[in-house]
Amino acid sequence: MPAAATLLRPIGGSYYMITKVLSAQIYQDLIDRGWRRLPADSLVARNDQRKALNSWNKFVLGEEYIKETAKRFPKTKEEKARQRNGFDLLQTVHEAENDKLKPVEPAHRFEVTLEPDDCTEEKFQLYKNYQIHVHHDKPGEVTKKGFERFLCKSPIIRETVKKNSKEQRLGSYHQCYRLDGRLIAIGVLDLLPHAVSGVYFLYHQDFEKWSFGKLSAMREAALALEGGYEFYYMGFYIHNCIKMRYKGDYKPQYVLDPETNEWNPLEGELRELMDKQKYVSLSREHIDKEEDKKSYLLETSVEVFKSKKTLFKLGMPGMMSPEEVEAQVDLSRMRIHLSKGITVDTEDLVAWESGDITDPRSIRGIVGEFAALVGPKVAAAATMDFSQD
Repeated sequence: MPAAATLLRPIGGSYYMITKVLSAQIYQDLIDRGWRRLPADSLVARNDQRKALNSWNKFVLGEEYIKETAKRFPKTKEEKARQRNGFDLLQTVHEAENDKLKPVEPAHRFEVTLEPDDCTEEKFQLYKNYQIHVHHDKPGEVTKKGFERFLCKSPIIRETVKKNSKEQRLGSYHQCYRLDGRLIAIGVLDLLPHAVSGVYFLYHQDFEKWSFGKLSAMREAALALEGGYEFYYMGFYIHNCIKMRYKGDYKPQYVLDPETNEWNPLEGELRELMDKQKYVSLSREHIDKEEDKKSYLLETSVEVFKSKKTLFKLGMPGMMSPEEVEAQVDLSRMRIHLSKGITVDTEDLVAWESGDITDPRSIRGIVGEFAALVGPKVAAAATMDFSQD
């Protein structure tokens, strides 16, 4: 499935594009050039993460349910042995869900469902409460249209595919948490061929004390494991942002080296370097000869803007060089949408042959920068939209 992208001019040292339609595989290819991941089957839950799950389960079930089920449905020797030998993520995550309970009345009815990422009044009211009480937005600033644009109607196509003889859902979803029929939290997720990618999480202020950030992370990791997605992606990570530090508490965790696209453990040397430097590439750090090391980027976007350098000249991390692009991407066969009903190969454009890949003002330069930043797989599948449709 191709991706259709509308380009915006680069600003400073950044590059922007808007996509109109996107397959899950194409999005997987894109985020594998710059996001973090955690192998779902290797997750080692810390004591505080286990405690958060267990506390929530006890609240939902209630003391009477726990006592009554212990009497009427005592655990087998095998179940007791498993409990002693370690933490069972899947069992603990689902323990308090209504459809997993014994025939005893619990204190509360707890349900978690995966739903399309549609915008509803129920979801918007929860979002509004979260933005006002957690992010301190002013009530007038939180609109339904803004919520819809931010967290609903993703361009990623929803579909169901077969993987290892099992059905697997792909696309953007809302994982909805309901307590006694009331929507209390939503996890916004992208389900991709090899990852559950966490986009955003929100909860009602009434449940702030229950550590829903930990509950949601464990549940999303469980979804990755159960659904055969293999990895759990927790999104962007800014090391010096205190609000993002919690993401590093889930282990083992890996960070993509932007210069080699290799995954490195978020521990030891990498953490130490992140404490000292604004930008870290382990592959760059491991170059033995000092003269072989490339110079670091300019410090700020203002410096980048004033330098007037092109993206190729700046050497933006993760960006292919002009030589790599021309060797790995057939630029002349990339698709360009010009207007309604007119989509052509780049080689069919009059100005194509006279352009230079290093000139961002030429068609070849614009296409070359795009290919260099999204990588050869996405470049081959994408249709670039130059129309005003």
